[in-house]
Amino acid sequence: MPFILPRLRPARAASGSLRLDDTARPTFPSSARLAVFTSLWIATVCNVPLWAAVLDLPGQGAAPHRLGFLLAFGAVVAAANVALLSLLGWRGVAKPAAAVLVVMAAFGAYFMLAYGVVIDAAMLTNVLQTDVHEAGDLLNWRLFATVGVLAGPPLWWLWRHPLPRRPLLRQALHNAGLFAAAIAVAVLSLLLVFQEFASTMRNHTQLRYLINPLNSVYALGNIATRPLRMDTRQILPIGRDAQLGASYAQQARPPLLVLVLGETGRAGNFALNGYSRPTTPLLSARSDLISARNAWACGTSTAASVPCMFSHLGRTDFEARKNNFEGLMDVLQHAGLAVLWVDNQSGCKGACDRIPHADTSGEKDPAHCAGGSDCLDTIMLKGLDERLAALPAEQRQRGTVVVLHQMGSHGPAYAKRSAPERKRFQPECQSNALQECGREQVVNAYDNSIVETDFFLDSVLKWLAGHENKAQTAMIYVADHGESLGENNIYLHGLPYAIAPDVQKHVPWLTWLSPAMQARARTSTGCLQGQLATQRITHDHYFHSVLGLMDVQTGVYDPALDIFRDCTRAAAAASSVAPAAQPRARG
Repeated sequence: MPFILPRLRPARAASGSLRLDDTARPTFPSSARLAVFTSLWIATVCNVPLWAAVLDLPGQGAAPHRLGFLLAFGAVVAAANVALLSLLGWRGVAKPAAAVLVVMAAFGAYFMLAYGVVIDAAMLTNVLQTDVHEAGDLLNWRLFATVGVLAGPPLWWLWRHPLPRRPLLRQALHNAGLFAAAIAVAVLSLLLVFQEFASTMRNHTQLRYLINPLNSVYALGNIATRPLRMDTRQILPIGRDAQLGASYAQQARPPLLVLVLGETGRAGNFALNGYSRPTTPLLSARSDLISARNAWACGTSTAASVPCMFSHLGRTDFEARKNNFEGLMDVLQHAGLAVLWVDNQSGCKGACDRIPHADTSGEKDPAHCAGGSDCLDTIMLKGLDERLAALPAEQRQRGTVVVLHQMGSHGPAYAKRSAPERKRFQPECQSNALQECGREQVVNAYDNSIVETDFFLDSVLKWLAGHENKAQTAMIYVADHGESLGENNIYLHGLPYAIAPDVQKHVPWLTWLSPAMQARARTSTGCLQGQLATQRITHDHYFHSVLGLMDVQTGVYDPALDIFRDCTRAAAAASSVAPAAQPRARG
């Protein structure tokens, strides 16, 4: 469709001189120019992370061939953005839509450049569920400067140029023509390099998450249409048949289990897992801890992992589910146990919605929340006895399960996650813009946060020791996901599971059982230490292992996924053989 230039009409001013009236001011000949200009800016300036990744791919041949592929790929990206904007090319909508896309692209480009992340539905879900404290940790001058440079010029241009009025039908035909032209350009460009493009996208799937801002648009569409693919209106019950097992029949003391839900824990950075640096001095000094060194998360973000690990479904079925279900804490409550969730982070992601829960992240205690910033995890132990005492006495007499959800090693502000007296490794990165620091400083700050977790877990064990006279105690610590600390220029977490590096999925899993709990569960620390030193386990085992340890019987329990089961069976077999080995008394 040809561009129609505005006509200049002379108008006579009050003084009698000629002037140009309002119709002579610069306007777009059509919304096509807005769509094309915005799309070209986005496809080039705001897609530097994509083009850098493409140029870094191996085996691209000579420079002219590589340039041809880049130009064709760029044309596809630009045309796709034009097609999207053509659907929104209505007066009153076109400019705001273009501005939103530019800002989205600018923010996306910054985070992809700064942290090596990509954008998908899981990443955006995590962003949408973050709280003020977490969001504040991501703000810095580099963010605002980058967004200003990438979004400022096109936003200024959009503001300076008004759109002309068009009859509705004419605008609709114009938009349809622009959409058809954009699709034609995309198809033609794709056909020119189709074989190489198909091979590249098949072998390097991470590229699709770098196409900016279409990655964000697709992710938002995925989130928005989720209710069409899954019934989110109701929570389906599970474990309503849950009953307490034989160990509760004549118990002298009820069980007390603390589930520490870790945040951003890398298994490889725990000294008791073989790390060369002394990040766990207190825990490493103990001989009664069970460390599962081959444990893997079911997601790479809190929003993905926490609901998954507290679900009975397992990672594969959880991702493909058509309904939401009750979780582990609900089943424990159905069985008649007292349950409590204490959160020092951005919420339980639905895992505690139907049980008693408390939030400590907004506390102002100077002993745990220095400078009014995020509280260290030790704040969750303050007043914990009073919170437990407020639970129904009848349930507490049967047994209690408490979840302590850590702030842990949440980045990028790792330096805020440890107390000054536990900063063993110096110098540490004090900035939340990790690219401002050398990698050694980033690792120092992260490792200091592990030292803090070591102190917190030791404090939990001491708290449990104070309750051994009235309860049979145990603790399980598992992190929700891992973290990238600059390997291959990737930071933080949240990459799609299929392409995420192992450091984002390999998590620490620690268990401590008091002698009384070992006797109750008919297992032993020594057996579990030998079994779990190398056995691969995942978050899929978490739900069933907790039920097994707490002797909760229900149809949703799968003994094959109970990490305590083998040692329990071994102990039972040994006890049944022992009497036969004794010589018979002679009558």
